[in-house]
Amino acid sequence: MSEPIEVVVPIRIESVANLREHHMARARRARAHRQAVHWALRAEAILKGTTGPLTITLTRIAPRAVDGDNLQSGCKAARDGVADFLGRDDGDPLLNWLYAQEFGKQYSLRVRIAP
Repeated sequence: MSEPIEVVVPIRIESVANLREHHMARARRARAHRQAVHWALRAEAILKGTTGPLTITLTRIAPRAVDGDNLQSGCKAARDGVADFLGRDDGDPLLNWLYAQEFGKQYSLRVRIAP
């Protein structure tokens, strides 16, 4: 992979630590986020088998910001979707995970994978 891949997935990343919801609702949302990110990346490019170090940036786009720990926990299912796409474990030491936020009217998540 020589150039970065970047996709914007129309999902709403929320602060899951502060949500009061049924555990099955949380599981459905996590599964939907994980699959949405995985399929958005598959539509963009095929990277399976990439062995070198990668930097993955997950950028939450929303009208309001959340604090850092809620940002990271809210992006967990999306992170798993990226790892699924890459065919690697999300704890692989060759994967460097970065988290960011931008202000925007529409909720979405930008995923950028760069060598």
